[in-house]
Amino acid sequence: MTQEPIQVIGGGLAGTEAAWQIAQAGVPVILYEMRPKRFSPAHHTEHLAELVCSNSFGAMASDRAAGLLHEELRQLGSIVISKADEHAVPAGGALAVDRGQFSHDLTQTLENHPLIDFRRGEVPHIPDGIVVLASGPLTSPDLAADLHRFTGMEYMSFFDAASPIIVGDSINKDIAFMASRYDKGEAAYLNCPMNKEQYLRFWEALRQAEQTELKDFERETAKFFEACLPIEELAQRGEDTMRYGPLKPVGLSDSRTGERPYAVVQLRQEDKAGQLWNMVGFQTNLRWGEQKRVFQMIPGLEKAEFVRLGVMHRNTFINAPQLMSASLQFKQRPTLLAAGQLIGTEGYTAASAGGWLAGTNAARLALGKEPLTLPNTTMMGALFEFISSASPKHFQPMPPNFGILPDLGVKIKSKQERYGKYRDRSLTDLATWKAAI
Repeated sequence: MTQEPIQVIGGGLAGTEAAWQIAQAGVPVILYEMRPKRFSPAHHTEHLAELVCSNSFGAMASDRAAGLLHEELRQLGSIVISKADEHAVPAGGALAVDRGQFSHDLTQTLENHPLIDFRRGEVPHIPDGIVVLASGPLTSPDLAADLHRFTGMEYMSFFDAASPIIVGDSINKDIAFMASRYDKGEAAYLNCPMNKEQYLRFWEALRQAEQTELKDFERETAKFFEACLPIEELAQRGEDTMRYGPLKPVGLSDSRTGERPYAVVQLRQEDKAGQLWNMVGFQTNLRWGEQKRVFQMIPGLEKAEFVRLGVMHRNTFINAPQLMSASLQFKQRPTLLAAGQLIGTEGYTAASAGGWLAGTNAARLALGKEPLTLPNTTMMGALFEFISSASPKHFQPMPPNFGILPDLGVKIKSKQERYGKYRDRSLTDLATWKAAI
Protein backbone atom coordinates (compact mmCIF):
# COMPACT_ATOMS: atom_id res chain seq x y z
CA MET A 1 0.00 0.00 0.00
CA THR A 2 1.45 3.35 -1.05
CA GLN A 3 1.47 5.93 1.73
CA GLU A 4 -0.28 9.20 0.96
CA PRO A 5 2.26 12.06 1.16
CA ILE A 6 1.91 14.74 3.81
CA GLN A 7 1.63 18.25 2.37
CA VAL A 8 3.64 21.12 3.85
CA ILE A 9 2.67 24.62 2.69
CA GLY A 10 5.45 27.20 2.95
CA GLY A 11 9.22 26.96 2.58
CA GLY A 12 10.29 29.22 5.41
CA LEU A 13 12.11 28.01 8.51
CA ALA A 14 9.06 26.23 9.94
CA GLY A 15 8.10 24.55 6.66
CA THR A 16 11.67 23.52 5.89
CA GLU A 17 12.10 21.94 9.33
CA ALA A 18 8.69 20.25 9.17
CA ALA A 19 9.32 18.72 5.73
CA TRP A 20 12.73 17.41 6.82
CA GLN A 21 11.38 15.80 10.00
CA ILE A 22 8.54 14.12 8.07
CA ALA A 23 10.94 12.71 5.48
CA GLN A 24 13.41 11.59 8.14
CA ALA A 25 10.56 9.63 9.75
CA GLY A 26 10.22 7.70 6.48
CA VAL A 27 7.03 9.40 5.30
CA PRO A 28 6.80 11.02 1.84
CA VAL A 29 6.13 14.76 1.82
CA ILE A 30 5.23 17.41 -0.73
CA LEU A 31 6.72 20.79 0.14
CA TYR A 32 5.10 23.79 -1.55
CA GLU A 33 6.81 27.18 -1.88
CA MET A 34 5.20 29.92 -3.96
CA ARG A 35 8.46 31.77 -4.70
CA PRO A 36 9.68 32.61 -7.34
CA LYS A 37 6.29 32.45 -9.06
CA ARG A 38 4.97 34.83 -6.42
CA PHE A 39 6.99 36.85 -3.92
CA SER A 40 5.86 38.21 -0.57
CA PRO A 41 6.53 41.90 0.25
CA ALA A 42 9.56 40.93 2.37
CA HIS A 43 11.36 38.16 0.45
CA HIS A 44 14.13 38.66 -2.11
CA THR A 45 15.23 35.14 -3.16
CA GLU A 46 13.63 31.87 -4.18
CA HIS A 47 15.55 29.79 -1.62
CA LEU A 48 14.05 27.90 1.29
CA ALA A 49 14.39 29.32 4.81
CA GLU A 50 15.29 32.82 3.61
CA LEU A 51 16.09 35.02 6.61
CA VAL A 52 14.28 38.30 6.14
CA CYS A 53 14.78 40.68 9.06
CA SER A 54 18.21 39.69 10.39
CA ASN A 55 20.83 36.98 10.05
CA SER A 56 20.90 36.33 13.82
CA PHE A 57 19.18 33.47 15.64
CA GLY A 58 19.83 35.18 18.98
CA ALA A 59 22.13 34.47 21.89
CA MET A 60 24.17 31.25 21.72
CA ALA A 61 24.66 30.68 25.45
CA SER A 62 22.33 27.95 26.73
CA ASP A 63 21.54 30.00 29.84
CA ARG A 64 19.78 32.46 27.54
CA ALA A 65 16.28 31.76 26.24
CA ALA A 66 17.21 31.63 22.54
CA GLY A 67 20.37 29.65 23.25
CA LEU A 68 18.44 27.09 25.29
CA LEU A 69 16.04 26.67 22.38
CA HIS A 70 19.04 26.15 20.07
CA GLU A 71 20.37 23.42 22.34
CA GLU A 72 17.00 21.68 22.62
CA LEU A 73 16.74 21.61 18.84
CA ARG A 74 20.28 20.23 18.51
CA GLN A 75 19.31 17.36 20.80
CA LEU A 76 16.24 16.71 18.64
CA GLY A 77 18.10 16.67 15.31
CA SER A 78 16.94 19.97 13.84
CA ILE A 79 18.14 20.48 10.25
CA VAL A 80 17.79 24.27 10.57
CA ILE A 81 20.01 24.59 13.64
CA SER A 82 22.49 22.10 12.18
CA LYS A 83 22.87 24.25 9.06
CA ALA A 84 22.96 27.44 11.16
CA ASP A 85 25.91 26.01 13.11
CA GLU A 86 27.60 25.01 9.85
CA HIS A 87 27.22 28.47 8.27
CA ALA A 88 27.81 30.58 11.39
CA VAL A 89 29.63 33.90 11.10
CA PRO A 90 31.29 35.85 13.94
CA ALA A 91 28.66 37.71 15.98
CA GLY A 92 29.98 37.93 19.52
CA GLY A 93 27.66 35.89 21.72
CA ALA A 94 24.98 35.40 19.04
CA LEU A 95 24.36 32.62 16.53
CA ALA A 96 24.40 34.49 13.22
CA VAL A 97 24.75 32.96 9.78
CA ASP A 98 25.83 33.76 6.25
CA ARG A 99 22.22 33.97 5.16
CA GLY A 100 22.92 33.31 1.46
CA GLN A 101 24.92 30.13 2.04
CA PHE A 102 22.57 29.00 4.80
CA SER A 103 19.37 29.13 2.71
CA HIS A 104 21.08 27.84 -0.45
CA ASP A 105 22.42 24.80 1.41
CA LEU A 106 19.03 24.04 2.99
CA THR A 107 17.36 24.28 -0.41
CA GLN A 108 19.79 21.81 -1.99
CA THR A 109 19.61 19.46 1.00
CA LEU A 110 15.83 19.20 0.86
CA GLU A 111 15.73 19.00 -2.93
CA ASN A 112 18.06 15.99 -2.77
CA HIS A 113 16.05 14.06 -0.16
CA PRO A 114 14.36 11.08 -1.89
CA LEU A 115 11.13 11.44 0.11
CA ILE A 116 10.69 15.20 -0.44
CA ASP A 117 8.79 16.34 -3.53
CA PHE A 118 9.61 20.06 -3.73
CA ARG A 119 7.07 21.99 -5.80
CA ARG A 120 7.12 25.66 -6.77
CA GLY A 121 3.76 27.38 -6.84
CA GLU A 122 1.05 28.95 -4.74
CA VAL A 123 -1.46 26.83 -2.82
CA PRO A 124 -4.73 28.84 -2.70
CA HIS A 125 -6.72 26.42 -0.50
CA ILE A 126 -6.00 24.17 2.47
CA PRO A 127 -5.71 20.65 1.01
CA ASP A 128 -7.33 17.49 2.37
CA GLY A 129 -5.32 14.87 4.22
CA ILE A 130 -2.51 15.51 6.70
CA VAL A 131 -1.26 19.05 6.20
CA VAL A 132 1.28 21.30 7.88
CA LEU A 133 0.47 24.96 7.37
CA ALA A 134 3.71 26.97 7.57
CA SER A 135 2.87 29.81 5.20
CA GLY A 136 4.16 32.45 7.59
CA PRO A 137 3.00 35.93 8.58
CA LEU A 138 2.84 36.95 4.91
CA THR A 139 0.46 34.20 3.79
CA SER A 140 -0.87 34.79 0.27
CA PRO A 141 -4.33 36.43 0.09
CA ASP A 142 -6.16 33.40 -1.33
CA LEU A 143 -4.80 30.98 1.25
CA ALA A 144 -5.39 33.52 4.02
CA ALA A 145 -9.01 33.86 2.91
CA ASP A 146 -9.44 30.08 2.96
CA LEU A 147 -7.93 29.89 6.43
CA HIS A 148 -10.33 32.62 7.53
CA ARG A 149 -13.26 30.59 6.16
CA PHE A 150 -11.98 27.50 7.97
CA THR A 151 -11.48 29.16 11.36
CA GLY A 152 -14.32 31.67 11.14
CA MET A 153 -12.00 34.20 12.76
CA GLU A 154 -10.30 37.38 11.62
CA TYR A 155 -6.52 37.55 11.57
CA MET A 156 -4.64 39.56 14.16
CA SER A 157 -1.63 41.60 13.03
CA PHE A 158 1.44 43.64 13.91
CA PHE A 159 4.05 45.52 11.90
CA ASP A 160 7.60 44.21 11.51
CA ALA A 161 10.61 45.78 9.81
CA ALA A 162 14.04 44.85 8.45
CA SER A 163 17.37 46.63 8.85
CA PRO A 164 19.59 47.97 6.04
CA ILE A 165 22.68 46.04 4.89
CA ILE A 166 25.91 47.88 3.99
CA VAL A 167 28.94 47.01 1.82
CA GLY A 168 31.90 46.52 4.16
CA ASP A 169 34.42 48.34 1.97
CA SER A 170 32.29 51.49 2.11
CA ILE A 171 32.58 51.72 5.93
CA ASN A 172 35.30 54.07 7.21
CA LYS A 173 37.44 51.80 9.42
CA ASP A 174 39.44 54.80 10.63
CA ILE A 175 36.32 55.74 12.59
CA ALA A 176 34.48 52.45 13.15
CA PHE A 177 36.22 50.03 15.52
CA MET A 178 35.91 46.28 16.10
CA ALA A 179 34.71 45.19 19.54
CA SER A 180 32.12 43.08 21.31
CA ARG A 181 30.24 44.38 24.32
CA TYR A 182 32.19 43.83 27.57
CA ASP A 183 34.86 42.05 25.44
CA LYS A 184 32.69 38.91 25.47
CA GLY A 185 33.71 36.43 22.80
CA GLU A 186 35.44 37.41 19.60
CA ALA A 187 35.43 41.09 18.66
CA ALA A 188 32.76 40.57 16.02
CA TYR A 189 30.93 43.90 15.72
CA LEU A 190 31.92 47.06 13.89
CA ASN A 191 31.07 50.00 16.14
CA CYS A 192 30.41 53.51 14.87
CA PRO A 193 30.97 55.88 17.82
CA MET A 194 29.10 59.14 18.39
CA ASN A 195 29.82 62.01 20.73
CA LYS A 196 26.89 63.88 22.27
CA GLU A 197 26.72 66.55 19.56
CA GLN A 198 26.74 63.97 16.76
CA TYR A 199 24.11 61.88 18.51
CA LEU A 200 21.71 64.79 19.07
CA ARG A 201 22.08 65.89 15.46
CA PHE A 202 21.32 62.35 14.29
CA TRP A 203 18.40 61.98 16.72
CA GLU A 204 16.80 65.21 15.51
CA ALA A 205 17.25 64.24 11.83
CA LEU A 206 15.69 60.85 12.50
CA ARG A 207 12.69 62.42 14.19
CA GLN A 208 12.10 64.72 11.22
CA ALA A 209 12.73 62.18 8.44
CA GLU A 210 9.89 61.14 6.13
CA GLN A 211 8.39 57.69 6.55
CA THR A 212 6.82 55.52 3.89
CA GLU A 213 3.10 56.17 4.01
CA LEU A 214 0.94 53.29 5.16
CA LYS A 215 -2.16 52.31 3.22
CA ASP A 216 -5.47 53.35 4.79
CA PHE A 217 -6.33 49.85 6.05
CA GLU A 218 -2.83 49.46 7.48
CA ARG A 219 -2.90 52.83 9.26
CA GLU A 220 -6.13 51.88 11.02
CA THR A 221 -4.65 48.67 12.45
CA ALA A 222 -0.97 49.67 12.75
CA LYS A 223 0.66 48.09 15.78
CA PHE A 224 4.38 47.53 16.09
CA PHE A 225 5.90 44.47 17.71
CA GLU A 226 7.78 45.87 20.71
CA ALA A 227 10.82 43.62 20.22
CA CYS A 228 11.36 44.92 16.68
CA LEU A 229 10.46 48.61 16.74
CA PRO A 230 11.54 50.84 13.84
CA ILE A 231 14.47 53.04 14.83
CA GLU A 232 12.48 56.20 14.03
CA GLU A 233 9.76 55.04 16.43
CA LEU A 234 12.37 54.73 19.18
CA ALA A 235 13.61 58.24 18.36
CA GLN A 236 10.09 59.64 18.79
CA ARG A 237 9.89 58.18 22.31
CA GLY A 238 12.57 60.44 23.74
CA GLU A 239 16.07 61.83 23.44
CA ASP A 240 17.77 58.95 25.26
CA THR A 241 15.56 56.03 24.21
CA MET A 242 17.99 54.85 21.51
CA ARG A 243 20.91 55.18 23.95
CA TYR A 244 19.18 52.69 26.25
CA GLY A 245 18.37 50.45 23.29
CA PRO A 246 20.28 49.64 20.08
CA LEU A 247 22.71 52.59 20.47
CA LYS A 248 23.64 51.69 24.05
CA PRO A 249 27.37 52.43 24.58
CA VAL A 250 27.69 50.49 27.86
CA GLY A 251 30.37 47.80 27.70
CA LEU A 252 31.97 49.22 24.56
CA SER A 253 35.21 51.20 24.54
CA ASP A 254 37.36 52.24 21.60
CA SER A 255 40.70 50.47 22.18
CA ARG A 256 42.44 53.23 20.23
CA THR A 257 41.40 55.90 22.74
CA GLY A 258 40.30 53.90 25.77
CA GLU A 259 37.15 56.02 25.90
CA ARG A 260 33.51 55.01 25.86
CA PRO A 261 31.44 56.87 23.23
CA TYR A 262 28.23 58.74 24.06
CA ALA A 263 26.34 56.39 21.70
CA VAL A 264 27.31 53.53 19.38
CA VAL A 265 25.77 52.16 16.18
CA GLN A 266 26.71 48.50 15.86
CA LEU A 267 27.12 46.59 12.60
CA ARG A 268 26.97 42.78 12.53
CA GLN A 269 28.67 40.65 9.89
CA GLU A 270 26.23 39.23 7.34
CA ASP A 271 28.44 36.84 5.36
CA LYS A 272 31.51 34.71 6.03
CA ALA A 273 33.72 36.92 3.89
CA GLY A 274 32.79 40.03 5.88
CA GLN A 275 31.73 41.92 2.76
CA LEU A 276 28.25 42.77 4.06
CA TRP A 277 27.23 44.29 7.40
CA ASN A 278 23.79 44.61 9.00
CA MET A 279 22.82 47.72 11.00
CA VAL A 280 21.84 46.16 14.34
CA GLY A 281 18.50 47.41 15.65
CA PHE A 282 17.89 49.69 12.65
CA GLN A 283 14.58 48.27 11.49
CA THR A 284 12.94 51.14 9.67
CA ASN A 285 10.02 52.40 7.64
CA LEU A 286 11.78 55.55 6.40
CA ARG A 287 11.63 56.40 2.73
CA TRP A 288 14.66 54.98 0.95
CA GLY A 289 16.13 58.38 0.09
CA GLU A 290 15.71 59.45 3.71
CA GLN A 291 17.45 56.31 4.93
CA LYS A 292 20.55 57.14 2.90
CA ARG A 293 20.54 60.79 3.96
CA VAL A 294 20.04 60.18 7.69
CA PHE A 295 22.08 57.00 8.14
CA GLN A 296 25.06 58.53 6.34
CA MET A 297 25.17 61.06 9.19
CA ILE A 298 26.50 58.25 11.40
CA PRO A 299 30.28 58.58 11.89
CA GLY A 300 32.00 55.98 9.72
CA LEU A 301 29.01 55.61 7.37
CA GLU A 302 29.39 58.91 5.50
CA LYS A 303 30.01 57.02 2.23
CA ALA A 304 28.06 53.87 3.05
CA GLU A 305 26.81 51.82 0.10
CA PHE A 306 23.52 50.06 0.85
CA VAL A 307 22.86 46.69 -0.81
CA ARG A 308 19.47 46.55 0.90
CA LEU A 309 17.53 49.36 2.51
CA GLY A 310 15.11 48.87 5.37
CA VAL A 311 11.53 47.81 4.72
CA MET A 312 8.40 47.35 6.83
CA HIS A 313 5.56 44.90 6.34
CA ARG A 314 2.45 43.79 8.14
CA ASN A 315 2.61 40.34 9.76
CA THR A 316 -0.55 38.40 10.42
CA PHE A 317 -1.14 35.62 12.93
CA ILE A 318 -4.07 33.53 14.08
CA ASN A 319 -5.58 33.49 17.55
CA ALA A 320 -3.83 30.24 18.46
CA PRO A 321 -5.26 29.83 21.99
CA GLN A 322 -8.75 29.47 20.56
CA LEU A 323 -7.74 27.28 17.65
CA MET A 324 -4.79 25.06 18.52
CA SER A 325 -3.50 22.49 20.99
CA ALA A 326 0.06 22.26 22.36
CA SER A 327 0.72 19.48 19.81
CA LEU A 328 0.26 22.20 17.13
CA GLN A 329 -2.88 20.52 15.78
CA PHE A 330 -6.02 22.50 15.03
CA LYS A 331 -8.70 21.50 17.53
CA GLN A 332 -11.43 21.31 14.90
CA ARG A 333 -9.26 19.32 12.45
CA PRO A 334 -6.43 17.31 14.08
CA THR A 335 -4.96 16.36 10.70
CA LEU A 336 -4.20 20.03 10.08
CA LEU A 337 -1.14 21.33 11.91
CA ALA A 338 0.59 24.70 11.81
CA ALA A 339 3.88 26.28 12.86
CA GLY A 340 5.91 29.46 12.66
CA GLN A 341 4.95 33.09 13.02
CA LEU A 342 1.48 32.32 11.68
CA ILE A 343 0.60 30.76 15.07
CA GLY A 344 2.08 33.56 17.15
CA THR A 345 5.57 32.34 18.01
CA GLU A 346 8.21 35.00 17.47
CA GLY A 347 11.72 34.57 16.10
CA TYR A 348 13.67 32.30 13.78
CA THR A 349 14.46 29.63 16.36
CA ALA A 350 10.86 29.45 17.59
CA ALA A 351 9.69 28.98 13.98
CA SER A 352 12.16 26.12 13.56
CA ALA A 353 11.00 24.58 16.84
CA GLY A 354 7.38 24.73 15.69
CA GLY A 355 8.36 23.15 12.40
CA TRP A 356 10.07 20.32 14.27
CA LEU A 357 6.99 19.53 16.39
CA ALA A 358 4.42 19.99 13.62
CA GLY A 359 6.48 17.86 11.22
CA THR A 360 7.13 15.18 13.82
CA ASN A 361 3.45 14.98 14.76
CA ALA A 362 2.30 14.96 11.13
CA ALA A 363 4.57 11.98 10.50
CA ARG A 364 3.28 10.24 13.64
CA LEU A 365 -0.32 10.70 12.47
CA ALA A 366 0.60 9.15 9.11
CA LEU A 367 2.24 6.21 10.90
CA GLY A 368 -0.73 5.66 13.21
CA LYS A 369 1.03 6.94 16.34
CA GLU A 370 -0.20 9.38 18.97
CA PRO A 371 0.96 13.03 18.58
CA LEU A 372 3.49 14.37 21.05
CA THR A 373 3.57 17.32 23.39
CA LEU A 374 6.86 18.39 24.96
CA PRO A 375 7.44 18.81 28.71
CA ASN A 376 6.48 22.33 29.76
CA THR A 377 9.78 22.56 31.64
CA THR A 378 11.54 22.77 28.26
CA MET A 379 11.59 26.03 26.33
CA MET A 380 9.86 24.37 23.38
CA GLY A 381 7.15 22.82 25.54
CA ALA A 382 6.52 26.03 27.46
CA LEU A 383 6.28 28.07 24.27
CA PHE A 384 3.70 25.78 22.66
CA GLU A 385 1.75 25.46 25.88
CA PHE A 386 1.63 29.25 26.05
CA ILE A 387 0.32 29.77 22.51
CA SER A 388 -2.36 27.13 23.09
CA SER A 389 -3.51 28.33 26.52
CA ALA A 390 -2.94 32.11 26.74
CA SER A 391 -5.83 34.52 27.05
CA PRO A 392 -7.39 34.73 23.55
CA LYS A 393 -8.56 38.27 24.23
CA HIS A 394 -5.05 39.68 24.66
CA PHE A 395 -2.98 37.18 22.65
CA GLN A 396 0.18 38.60 21.05
CA PRO A 397 3.23 36.91 19.45
CA MET A 398 5.57 35.40 22.04
CA PRO A 399 9.35 34.93 21.73
CA PRO A 400 11.20 32.31 23.81
CA ASN A 401 11.78 33.63 27.32
CA PHE A 402 12.29 32.25 30.82
CA GLY A 403 9.11 33.91 32.07
CA ILE A 404 6.94 31.23 30.46
CA LEU A 405 8.72 28.33 32.21
CA PRO A 406 7.25 26.81 35.39
CA ASP A 407 8.73 28.10 38.63
CA LEU A 408 11.81 26.29 39.94
CA GLY A 409 10.27 25.91 43.36
CA VAL A 410 13.18 27.64 45.09
CA LYS A 411 14.17 31.30 45.18
CA ILE A 412 17.43 32.13 43.45
CA LYS A 413 18.44 35.79 43.52
CA SER A 414 21.18 35.61 40.90
CA LYS A 415 19.59 35.85 37.46
CA GLN A 416 22.49 34.03 35.83
CA GLU A 417 22.31 31.17 38.33
CA ARG A 418 18.51 31.02 38.02
CA TYR A 419 18.68 30.83 34.23
CA GLY A 420 21.33 28.13 34.52
CA LYS A 421 18.96 26.09 36.71
CA TYR A 422 16.18 26.51 34.14
CA ARG A 423 18.59 25.26 31.46
CA ASP A 424 19.72 22.23 33.48
CA ARG A 425 16.15 21.20 34.25
CA SER A 426 15.07 21.69 30.66
CA LEU A 427 17.83 19.64 29.08
CA THR A 428 17.51 16.86 31.67
CA ASP A 429 13.75 16.63 31.18
CA LEU A 430 14.11 16.74 27.39
CA ALA A 431 16.61 13.87 27.43
CA THR A 432 14.28 11.79 29.63
CA TRP A 433 11.29 12.59 27.40
CA LYS A 434 13.21 11.79 24.21
CA ALA A 435 14.33 8.40 25.57
CA ALA A 436 10.72 7.51 26.37
CA ILE A 437 9.10 8.26 22.98
